[in-house]
Amino acid sequence: EQKIKLAHGRIWCDVGFNFGATAHSAKFFKKISKMTCALKVYMNLTTGPLLVEKSLDRELIFKNWSNSSPIIVHAEGEALEVAIKLAKKHQRRLHITHILTEQIELIEKARQDRAAISCDVTPHHLFLTSEDIKKLGPLAIMKPPLGSVSDQQKLWRNLDKIDMIATDHGPHTLSEKESDHPPFGVPGLETTLPLMLWAVSKSMLSLKRLIEMTSINPRKIFNLPIQPNTYVEVDLSKKYLISNRGLFTKCGWTPFVGLEGRGEVKKVAICGQSIFENGKFVGKPQGKVIYPT
Repeated sequence: EQKIKLAHGRIWCDVGFNFGATAHSAKFFKKISKMTCALKVYMNLTTGPLLVEKSLDRELIFKNWSNSSPIIVHAEGEALEVAIKLAKKHQRRLHITHILTEQIELIEKARQDRAAISCDVTPHHLFLTSEDIKKLGPLAIMKPPLGSVSDQQKLWRNLDKIDMIATDHGPHTLSEKESDHPPFGVPGLETTLPLMLWAVSKSMLSLKRLIEMTSINPRKIFNLPIQPNTYVEVDLSKKYLISNRGLFTKCGWTPFVGLEGRGEVKKVAICGQSIFENGKFVGKPQGKVIYPT
C-alpha cells in the first residue's frame, strides 16, 4: 500500500507490483493477492532479506498462494527442481526468471509433463559473458552470474523456448557497486530495446518475436489489462554505440558500454497520451498502478 501511494504522480508508465515472499508473510497472501501481479520467491542468494532456504518455508509459501497469478521464482540448480515439484504438487502457475542454459532442458521436461511454466531471460545474459567480467569488475556482479560464450550462444539458439525478455533492472549506484560489499544487479531498462533491435537487424530473432517477448507474452502471463493506443515509435535506421552519456536511469551507468544499439525512440504513448517525444518526457507523470484482470 505504501508503494502504491508513493507511485502516484511519479510514474510515467503503468506499473504493476510483485510481492516478495517469506514464510512470515504467508499470512498476508490473501490480503495482498488482488494488489499484486505475482508472488516472487528468492530460492537462492540475493541482495536483501528475502532468501527462502528452508523446505518447510517453501512448502508453506506454495501451499498458501491460492491466487491465479503466477509464482515467480529466482532459483538455480536443485532449487529449481524443488520449485517445479512444489508448483506441480499445489497446482500453481510458475514463472522462472533469469534462466540459464542448464535450466532450459529441465523447463522443457516439466512442460512436457503439463506443468504450467513460463520463463524469461535477461539482456545481460544474452549480450554479456564471463569474458566481460575482467573489464567490468564489480559492475558485473549479478545473480545468476554471467555464463561462458558457449552458454550465451545456447540461450540464443533456444530463444524460441523462452517466453519473455526481462530486464532485471537493478539501478545500483557506482559507489554501491564499487564498495566492499557490492550488491547484485545491473541497470538494463532503457538499453534493452536498442540491444534487441540490433539482434533483429542481425536476424537473430524477428521483430514479431521481439514484440511477443516484450509485450504480448508478459501481458498474458501476468493477466495484465490491455492498454489501448499504447505504442512506441522507433526510427529503425539509427545506429549507435551505447554509452553512459544521456542515460535516463538515475544511477548513470550501463554495463553495455561499447555495444551497438539500433533504433531511436521518437515517441511513446500510453493509452493515447504522448509521454515521450524526441528525446524528452512531455507533460506530467500520469502512469497508473495496474492489477491483474
